[in-house]
Amino acid sequence: MSIFSLRQTSRAVLIAMSAGSACLFLGVNAQAATVNNQADATTNNSAMAQNTANRLSAATSTDGIIALVNDNAILKSDLIEAIEQTQARATAAGQPLANSAQLQSEVLNALILRELQLSLANRAGVKPDEAAINQRLAQIGQSEGVNSLAALQQRLDAEQPGSYAALRAQLIEDSAIQSLQQRQVGSRVRISEQDVDSFLASPEAKRLNQSEYQTIHVRVPYIDDYSRLSQAQRDEALAVAQTLRSRLQAPNVDVAAAIAAVQSSYAINIQGGDMGYHKAASLPTELSSEITKLDVGAVSAPLVTPEGIDIIKLANKKSSDKMIVPQWRASHILVKVDDLQTDALAEQKINDLYEQLRQGADFAGLASTYSDDPGSAGRGGDLEWVSEQDMVGPFEATMKNTSVGDYSAPFKTQFGWHILKVVDERQYDASDEYRRDMARQALYQRLAPQAQEDWLQELRASSYIQVLE
Repeated sequence: MSIFSLRQTSRAVLIAMSAGSACLFLGVNAQAATVNNQADATTNNSAMAQNTANRLSAATSTDGIIALVNDNAILKSDLIEAIEQTQARATAAGQPLANSAQLQSEVLNALILRELQLSLANRAGVKPDEAAINQRLAQIGQSEGVNSLAALQQRLDAEQPGSYAALRAQLIEDSAIQSLQQRQVGSRVRISEQDVDSFLASPEAKRLNQSEYQTIHVRVPYIDDYSRLSQAQRDEALAVAQTLRSRLQAPNVDVAAAIAAVQSSYAINIQGGDMGYHKAASLPTELSSEITKLDVGAVSAPLVTPEGIDIIKLANKKSSDKMIVPQWRASHILVKVDDLQTDALAEQKINDLYEQLRQGADFAGLASTYSDDPGSAGRGGDLEWVSEQDMVGPFEATMKNTSVGDYSAPFKTQFGWHILKVVDERQYDASDEYRRDMARQALYQRLAPQAQEDWLQELRASSYIQVLE
């Protein structure tokens, strides 16, 4: 039987937070010390180890510090709270915990690594994507049965004042760590075209098919946060999930009727339904391994998660030798918002350019002269052919709503203010590109964990860390 540990969790988020949790650590100093090189760090650590007379201990610490990480500190209370959350997640996953000493060591190590990464992300100027943070909060709100961020804030702060702000801060930190990891690991993993060709020639490449899966996904939410549930409440949720699973096993089942049949015996609204068809590559990561191994008509066993109990049915599956995708030939003019140009000034400039277009000015000429996008300005703003999800959300939405040959009104993205023009549109056979992209993803997933582990070890070795005894 496997032992639950933090090594089994996603490295993108070393410690996951529940909706009502507070932050996992308190920074003593907002600025982390910069260690110039590994040799300096090794010298500092050796000197500290030898100077035992001056070394603090948890017993003698008056401020509750359990570890020093560069110029920041991890408090005893942070460690206790993180251990409790890890225990709750282990219970939710139905896995036994490591012994207390091992668990404390692993949780403390995760907190240290988290602090090191947050410090590096701050120094690197990693900024959160506010739209992505709001989307994640909205997902949490839906799982809590509320349909707006204001309602989620009201519910969380009613349970514990400041909980919503703490949750949002936690998600921002998680996003910064994930972005930092993507940068660091991405620069270390090198995949050549020859590597892709070799992979495509292997038996493993047979999994890169064009299958689409029609899934029924239903979730039985918990009555309260999982860590506060009694065993009777957990058993009740599992019993409802098992009854619902039995009903979903019927051929051509009416999903709404199946949910309604068990809803009367459960206090919280059961969520989900027929999710339609999805490409294998676009399935949710946490569910894809379950869905792809199901036979058509089969229903998964209840999947216990910290947010609720999931049941998945594979309603249908279809395969295709080709992947036809819509593409747009787009051009744009960008006016950046940065330290040298305020949002108001950028908006004024883009409006002036828009007025020139309305008076008959040449789009390509304006883009070449005024666009702040160096990659496309030299081509008259031409972005060449782009597919769905190639561009950020507001850009894609505007592009889809602009007719061929026409240009949009000014709009804003995280990069600044834009005007775009749709030059042409087509249906494109992207099967070969899809297979090669999927091969790169498979190779990356194979190589990334070791690259990330190496980077984290180097980061730790080049930093000042003192665990107080």
